[in-house]
Amino acid sequence: MKSKTFQPMWWSTLTLVISFVMLIPFLLMVITSLKTMPEINSPSFTFLPKHWMFSNYVTAMKHGDWTKYFTNSFVVTSITVILSMFINSLAGYAFARLRFPGRNLLFFSMLVGIMVPAQVTMIPTFLMMKQAPFFGGNDWLGHGGTGFLNTYSGLIIPFVAGSFGIFLCRQFFISFPRALDEAAEIDGSSKFRTFWQIYVPLSKPILATLAIFKTTTTWNDYMWPLIMTNSESMRTIQLGLTIFRSDASIQWDQLMAATTVVILPLVLLFIFAQRYFIQGVVTTGLKA
Repeated sequence: MKSKTFQPMWWSTLTLVISFVMLIPFLLMVITSLKTMPEINSPSFTFLPKHWMFSNYVTAMKHGDWTKYFTNSFVVTSITVILSMFINSLAGYAFARLRFPGRNLLFFSMLVGIMVPAQVTMIPTFLMMKQAPFFGGNDWLGHGGTGFLNTYSGLIIPFVAGSFGIFLCRQFFISFPRALDEAAEIDGSSKFRTFWQIYVPLSKPILATLAIFKTTTTWNDYMWPLIMTNSESMRTIQLGLTIFRSDASIQWDQLMAATTVVILPLVLLFIFAQRYFIQGVVTTGLKA
């Protein structure tokens, strides 16, 4: 009897310890945002600040056009996530429920995209965006203009679909019983109508999971906006954080304050969607 009681307590204690260790960087970020620069640069480390500088948040938000930075990130993230959820779920449905020649070969080829690092495709993707015909002053050969540089389209288009999202949705849809498709077919429903009216309403867990992954990736993306934009008006929040860094020094107090504000939307998103997220992660591996 004691061993049965001890095991759950042991696992709970271990989980709490691991959770605390993972929260340490977040706690240090918040605490650093409330310190003064002399205290941060002091050789003797103190965990709690001697003087609680809540004014660091006000000062940080006065540097740069944060309204514009948040607007840009919100527009790019929202459109990317919405389009990604539709395209990835539709492709996942096709691979899981439809029979067509070359399906397995095409799915295997798509999985190769998961194995290729993003850094490998970054330059080719940039050239495609810059030389897009008839956009940004380009001619039909993609010359003479800027293409999708410094535009929302350039930040959104490369990420509206992805191998991981398609794989995630395919694994979820493949667990549905075949009788569901047969019943829809008997009722005269088309394939797309079956997807839209039957599968999508039943896919809240996987769509929430995909939305969290995509939102986190897009909201935190630094490298692609850095490559695709070079104007103040198109800066995203991750590029906005660089205003606290110079060649001579880094304003750690204001940088940590701004970073804390920047990650709050992601924390709130996960809190509200965690139930669907956990359910989606569990159910995607039920059937291969």
